[in-house]
Amino acid sequence: MGDIKTVVDSINHDIEIEFDDEKQVQIIYDAVLLEFETSPDYRSSMDIELDGKSILIHINANDATSYRASINSAIKWIRLSLEVNNLTI
Repeated sequence: MGDIKTVVDSINHDIEIEFDDEKQVQIIYDAVLLEFETSPDYRSSMDIELDGKSILIHINANDATSYRASINSAIKWIRLSLEVNNLTI
Protein backbone atom coordinates (compact mmCIF):
# COMPACT_ATOMS: atom_id res chain seq x y z
CA MET A 1 0.00 0.00 0.00
CA GLY A 2 1.11 3.53 -0.69
CA ASP A 3 1.68 6.14 1.95
CA ILE A 4 -1.17 8.49 2.67
CA LYS A 5 0.06 12.05 3.13
CA THR A 6 -1.94 14.91 4.50
CA VAL A 7 -0.93 18.43 3.66
CA VAL A 8 -1.57 20.96 6.39
CA ASP A 9 -1.00 24.61 5.59
CA SER A 10 -1.64 25.77 9.14
CA ILE A 11 -3.52 24.93 12.30
CA ASN A 12 -5.55 27.53 14.18
CA HIS A 13 -7.12 26.35 17.39
CA ASP A 14 -8.67 27.91 20.48
CA ILE A 15 -8.64 26.17 23.85
CA GLU A 16 -10.72 27.19 26.85
CA ILE A 17 -9.69 26.17 30.35
CA GLU A 18 -12.28 26.85 33.04
CA PHE A 19 -11.32 27.42 36.68
CA ASP A 20 -13.23 27.30 39.96
CA ASP A 21 -13.36 31.04 40.50
CA GLU A 22 -12.20 34.36 39.07
CA LYS A 23 -9.54 34.85 41.76
CA GLN A 24 -7.87 31.55 40.85
CA VAL A 25 -7.99 32.24 37.12
CA GLN A 26 -6.45 35.68 37.62
CA ILE A 27 -3.58 34.21 39.65
CA ILE A 28 -2.85 31.55 37.03
CA TYR A 29 -3.19 34.05 34.16
CA ASP A 30 -0.73 36.45 35.81
CA ALA A 31 1.69 33.58 36.46
CA VAL A 32 1.80 32.34 32.85
CA LEU A 33 1.34 35.56 30.87
CA LEU A 34 5.06 36.25 30.53
CA GLU A 35 5.68 32.72 29.24
CA PHE A 36 3.10 33.23 26.49
CA GLU A 37 4.44 36.67 25.60
CA THR A 38 8.08 35.59 25.36
CA SER A 39 7.83 32.09 23.89
CA PRO A 40 9.70 31.72 20.59
CA ASP A 41 7.42 31.90 17.58
CA TYR A 42 9.40 30.41 14.73
CA ARG A 43 6.65 28.06 13.52
CA SER A 44 3.79 28.82 15.90
CA SER A 45 2.35 31.56 18.05
CA MET A 46 0.14 31.59 21.12
CA ASP A 47 -2.00 34.27 22.70
CA ILE A 48 -3.75 34.09 26.03
CA GLU A 49 -6.70 36.04 27.43
CA LEU A 50 -9.05 36.07 30.38
CA ASP A 51 -12.76 35.46 29.95
CA GLY A 52 -14.58 35.37 33.28
CA LYS A 53 -13.53 32.16 35.03
CA SER A 54 -11.71 30.87 31.93
CA ILE A 55 -8.38 31.26 30.22
CA LEU A 56 -8.56 31.24 26.43
CA ILE A 57 -5.51 30.08 24.52
CA HIS A 58 -5.25 30.86 20.80
CA ILE A 59 -2.74 28.75 18.89
CA ASN A 60 -1.60 29.36 15.31
CA ALA A 61 0.87 26.80 14.03
CA ASN A 62 2.49 26.09 10.67
CA ASP A 63 2.39 22.33 11.13
CA ALA A 64 1.23 19.54 13.41
CA THR A 65 4.57 19.22 15.19
CA SER A 66 4.71 22.87 16.20
CA TYR A 67 1.01 22.75 17.15
CA ARG A 68 1.65 19.83 19.49
CA ALA A 69 4.69 21.56 20.99
CA SER A 70 2.60 24.69 21.64
CA ILE A 71 -0.13 22.72 23.40
CA ASN A 72 2.44 20.85 25.49
CA SER A 73 4.08 24.13 26.54
CA ALA A 74 0.77 25.79 27.44
CA ILE A 75 -0.36 22.81 29.49
CA LYS A 76 3.00 22.59 31.25
CA TRP A 77 2.99 26.28 32.23
CA ILE A 78 -0.60 26.23 33.46
CA ARG A 79 -0.22 22.93 35.31
CA LEU A 80 2.94 24.11 37.08
CA SER A 81 1.25 27.37 38.06
CA LEU A 82 -1.73 25.47 39.46
CA GLU A 83 0.53 23.17 41.46
CA VAL A 84 2.44 26.10 42.97
CA ASN A 85 -0.80 27.95 43.67
CA ASN A 86 -2.26 24.89 45.41
CA LEU A 87 0.81 24.70 47.66
CA THR A 88 0.11 28.21 48.92
CA ILE A 89 -3.58 27.71 49.69
